[in-house]
Amino acid sequence: MSASYRDTPRILVTGGAGYVGSHACKALKTAGLLPVAYDNLSRGHRELVRFGPFEQGDIRDSDRLRSVFSIHKPIAVMHFAALAYVGESVAEPWLYYDNNFVGALSLIEATRDAGIDKFIFSSTCATYGTPERQPISEDTPQAPINAYGRSKLATEFALRDYQMACGMRSVMLRYFNACGADPDGEIGERHDPEPHLIPRILMAAAGEIDAIDVYGTDYPTPDGTAIRDYVHVCDLAHAHVAALRYLQAGGRTTALNLGTGRGHSVRDVIEAAMRATSRDIPVRYGTRRAGDPPMLVADASLAKATLGFAPKWLDMGEIIASAWRWQQKLAPAK
Repeated sequence: MSASYRDTPRILVTGGAGYVGSHACKALKTAGLLPVAYDNLSRGHRELVRFGPFEQGDIRDSDRLRSVFSIHKPIAVMHFAALAYVGESVAEPWLYYDNNFVGALSLIEATRDAGIDKFIFSSTCATYGTPERQPISEDTPQAPINAYGRSKLATEFALRDYQMACGMRSVMLRYFNACGADPDGEIGERHDPEPHLIPRILMAAAGEIDAIDVYGTDYPTPDGTAIRDYVHVCDLAHAHVAALRYLQAGGRTTALNLGTGRGHSVRDVIEAAMRATSRDIPVRYGTRRAGDPPMLVADASLAKATLGFAPKWLDMGEIIASAWRWQQKLAPAK
């Protein structure tokens, strides 16, 4: 190991073998930091860990966490490790409270014990539930309607309490719909099963599934399908690095929305995918799913003021094209 490698400041990235976590690891490496990916590989992929050391472990394993802290001596923690399927959280909420909340408390405790006071948390717009007004700002009341959102909100409360009790400062990044893939093709979205809209649309375009299922055509939206704010994963990754710099500069605990401020309906996304792939995409329409709000669009002006957050990926066609290149790269292995 070279001296420069040993001397590079390390960041512990839980869930570093996952979708957003792996992109954050790449952004950290680009910024001159060394990401230490910590993942139990229950839903992550070892091959996505490409930018620093890998440590296998569960965030609920306090002894393993303390060992990793002792070995690597990170200067901060980025916490992505979580279950994140809304439908699953409705059907099996106990999984979400155990992993997302109990696991987060275990990690926060280990972070405190290691004397680290900088913690960046991957939160979610699901903490807002079904807001009465759009776009959603950080002062919108948080009233989650599923266990996924509630488990994330409980962690936000815990982090605020730790700030008051022991001075641990955190940035809670409530991001909207993560999408797209690394433009260099090194990493991308890979879930099994895959629940997310854009990759499933592309699976339908590639003939890997029979059709894309659209859940609900009777929402109070212009075309009857749900509207979401799609923010590219690379923009999210860079925001996490900016959040770290903010804390290094003495920033206090805060919560920030990460989104583009632009809403796209499910039908909008399907039509953009047809243009981006030059393929017909079969569609199957069904009823609404429990736990799905009609519309979620961000007001991210506070993130811009605090972190300089300015998404670069704003064109839906370009976002889908980045995901399509990754999907085609994965296709031969499936």
